[in-house]
Amino acid sequence: MMRMNFFVKHLVCFVGLLWLLSFQGCSMQSSKSLNTASNQNQKAGEARGTAKPQEDWLAFKQGVVRIDYLRPVSSIKQPVLYVYKEKRRMYVLDDDVLVREYAIGLGKQTKGDKIKEGDGRTPEGGFTVCMKNGQSRFGRSLALNYPTLKHAQNALFAGLISSDQYREISAAFQQAHIPPWNTALGGEIFVHGGGAHADWTNGCVALYDSDMQELFQIAKLGTPITIRP
Repeated sequence: MMRMNFFVKHLVCFVGLLWLLSFQGCSMQSSKSLNTASNQNQKAGEARGTAKPQEDWLAFKQGVVRIDYLRPVSSIKQPVLYVYKEKRRMYVLDDDVLVREYAIGLGKQTKGDKIKEGDGRTPEGGFTVCMKNGQSRFGRSLALNYPTLKHAQNALFAGLISSDQYREISAAFQQAHIPPWNTALGGEIFVHGGGAHADWTNGCVALYDSDMQELFQIAKLGTPITIRP
């Protein structure tokens, strides 16, 4: 009987030890999993800190509630234009609904923001339509308020324009007027027809004539247009 009690006591101790080791193993595994997940989240957060054109495009698409390419032009009341240079596309949104998509051509130098007259680049940033011309060299066209205040500040620091020219550009930008187009920054940047078959302009955004005819009806003075890399 004493031998039996001794055996039972040792058996209980052995089972308890196994249970304790099993619990600690699970705890260690959970801790390791949490650390791994934390590291992954940290890396993901660091990656989000550096926005890339593709990520920017994904953010744009996530902001679009739905697509309605059949919406009549007369029903597009608050258009907002987005140009993605790398994709060679212009997108027209109306109340967060994607209502139009157009192929585009760019300036001959497709990479980078416009810096000065004659560099062949299409400017990047936020603009507004400051003039509509129904009889331009390339048919209907929409003028952008380039150079913007950002471009003027960069040019002033680089010594490309004078303080007086900077003040003129700044005043036009603040009042939503056509800015001076006769400085070293250049100007006369339009969205116009002529074809999206190639990158052939001097810095403008070109559409096929039929698309430009429709866009001319959609856009209004003051319509915002964002040009992204």
